[in-house]
Amino acid sequence: MTDSTHPSQNSESLWQQVKGFPGLFWTANWMELIERFSYYGLRTVVPIYMVLAFEEGGPQFTHIEKASIFAYWALVQSFIPVFTGGFADRFGYKLNIVIATFVKIAGYLVMGYAIRIAAVMNNGDLTGVEGNINGAAGGEYTYWVFFAGAMLLAAGTAIFKPGLQGMVAKIMPKSRASTGWGIFYQMVNVGAFLGPLLAGPLRLMSWEYVFLACAAAIALNFIPLFFFSEPERSAEEQDNSGIMESLIKSFKGLFEPRLFAFTILFSGFWLMFFQLFDILPNFIDDWVDSREIGAMLQGTFGGIVPINPDGNLGQEWMININALLISLLAFLMGYLTGKVKSLHAMILGIGVSCVAIWMLGMSMDGWWCLFAIGVFSLGEMAASPTRLRYLANIAPPGRSGAYMGYANATVGIGWFFGSLIAGNWYENGGDKVNLAKTYLVENLGQTQSAVDALKKTQVVDRLVELSPNLNDAWGAQKLLWDTYHPYEMWTYFALIGVSSMVGLMVFNYVTQKQDAAKAKASS
Repeated sequence: MTDSTHPSQNSESLWQQVKGFPGLFWTANWMELIERFSYYGLRTVVPIYMVLAFEEGGPQFTHIEKASIFAYWALVQSFIPVFTGGFADRFGYKLNIVIATFVKIAGYLVMGYAIRIAAVMNNGDLTGVEGNINGAAGGEYTYWVFFAGAMLLAAGTAIFKPGLQGMVAKIMPKSRASTGWGIFYQMVNVGAFLGPLLAGPLRLMSWEYVFLACAAAIALNFIPLFFFSEPERSAEEQDNSGIMESLIKSFKGLFEPRLFAFTILFSGFWLMFFQLFDILPNFIDDWVDSREIGAMLQGTFGGIVPINPDGNLGQEWMININALLISLLAFLMGYLTGKVKSLHAMILGIGVSCVAIWMLGMSMDGWWCLFAIGVFSLGEMAASPTRLRYLANIAPPGRSGAYMGYANATVGIGWFFGSLIAGNWYENGGDKVNLAKTYLVENLGQTQSAVDALKKTQVVDRLVELSPNLNDAWGAQKLLWDTYHPYEMWTYFALIGVSSMVGLMVFNYVTQKQDAAKAKASS
């Protein structure tokens, strides 16, 4: 298997390539947009909800507990496709999508009503379940119900992605693959951009509205299923395997040496990437001063712009610059990266992303944070969709769904370990409330028991009250930033990304040598 995507031999213009895609390609793009709208409508705000204080209506999980949910979410969402990708090839893409949509709806609803469900489990006592697994009596119910909902959402996403992506790979003209995957990735991010625009205002009204809106949105994907037929399969692509045989075949395929090496090496990029959605929301909420940006946007767009009680812009609108840029530029980046080898484009993209991740820790200024997210988006556009092109091109006939499933395995490895690392780092060295507690004990003579007795929303106010040189919470924020350096974690994540980039450079060199030797032997 070799990657045939050398500098593109397609002489068509960009417009000619766009016009040449079949109707089913655009239907699949619409369904992906809807799925991503609902998914990222939740995904960009749920890290804030998960650690939200009891008294503000949240479950108040610790960052370690939040990380454990994300870690298992990563495993379920990313490794089920290793099996279900082959299932889609064997039993049909439409069936895959139907099953996935029902499971995702259930996931959104269970997560959204976790506290209420836990209250029923706790003999109807709602006040006894607003707590983390180690908190108030009944808090463990909330954790495990929310965990179950997250796993349902992860499973539904896992079933959906290889089915839809496999269908796209099946109908994609290889001469237009780079542009086609760029368009597909652009639709991913159009949905990812629009979802948080709805979630931001909804969460200010009620967090349950966010979960309900996401469930309703994904249900729209039932409609297109009535209007297209399964793509035809050639005799070479026909697979008459049983269910178990199909699943086993999919799993074994992951260990093909070149595919397995790529999966491991590219996972470093995903470890770095997922911090944009797992930890950056909390980092922005704790440390970044976006009051000026919020005031400017609210003056332009009015009340739809979510402004936090401290005057900061809702973090989901900050992170949404990533999806906005990709939704505008992904097809152009796909066209440009089609002129170079896939691995070269991925290596360059990871390098740019590493620089951007490191930049996130350089300043508390909101504009700087937006700039760093924008730079990361450029690197992501070069790296992420190109890995789909690479895997689609090395996939054997009839195995496109399976190989799109393998694309998710590399995501899962990076996301799983990144969640565990980030959760522990942030709980102990990044969370503003936890650092304020430490400062109260170490520098202001407070006892640990007195600090632990404070409600989460009272800790920073207590720090301001006891510090003679502080006038408000912003002063406390700057004091803690300078004292404990919570920004240092971004340097560590950038270094992990650099390791992934270097590994892919070596992988590229070795595989080029292997391909040249095979070509020489066959000539």
